[in-house]
Amino acid sequence: MPEGDTIFRAAQTLHRVFAGRIVTGFSSVLPYLNRVVEDRPLVGRTIESVVGRGKHLLVTFSGNLILHTHMRMNGSWHIYPAGERWKRPERDMRILITTETAVAVGFNIPVAEFLTASDLAKHRQLRRLGPDLLDGSFDARTVLDTMRQRRDPIADVLLDQRVMAGIGNVFKSEILFLAEVDPFAKPAELSDAQLERVIATAQAQLRANVLPPSRTLSPAFGRRTTRSLDPNQKLWVYGRGGKPCRRCGAPIQSRATGLDARLTYWCPRCQRSGTDSAA
Repeated sequence: MPEGDTIFRAAQTLHRVFAGRIVTGFSSVLPYLNRVVEDRPLVGRTIESVVGRGKHLLVTFSGNLILHTHMRMNGSWHIYPAGERWKRPERDMRILITTETAVAVGFNIPVAEFLTASDLAKHRQLRRLGPDLLDGSFDARTVLDTMRQRRDPIADVLLDQRVMAGIGNVFKSEILFLAEVDPFAKPAELSDAQLERVIATAQAQLRANVLPPSRTLSPAFGRRTTRSLDPNQKLWVYGRGGKPCRRCGAPIQSRATGLDARLTYWCPRCQRSGTDSAA
């Protein structure tokens, strides 16, 4: 599932390849995109920038037109030299943007829309995004204050993009393990030191998982939180239910939580409720 690090890498690479290029072709299987392009053709416009905001990706074209996409669970952007065969089947294509030298293909993208700058400024979902963990102006104090207002378990709070943008289900479990925090504790039950540790760990992990833009567009090397180069030891707890904790050996536990019943993984020994061993 694409999280903030994946979108950040995708945006950087798309910007590097396409910024300043003129669109020579556009097609989509999404009728609502085609309706806009019929009235406001994309061909001939210049791609001005590509940026990520949390899990959202924004492609800005000349003439006040912005393509907003959200990957949800399975969406992805691929880049190919013009004429090269795609690695995904054509039936998975949702959006195709062509320039003279390269093409950008959006596969299985479930959320896509064209916006103007005015639309973007008023966009309800984008306006409600919390501070982006990969933004240089990220404000940890604002995030801590927002966390204090939440009554849900901290695991669910981390997935709330209105608190801070960029964390998905994998990072949620990994961050809480590294911060030694019980995923089911509520912010009111945690000290400032614990919440500050969660925020700092979140920022450090997303930054550590952002590779230079020349390396990759998708997480081909896999998301890592352990710093191990062993491909079998990329993560501490996520997806390891029933297996021994890499630190203490206790069996990793898992439970479906939240409205979407997403699995949370944790170590019952390293993340004991009420402890603050690192504070």
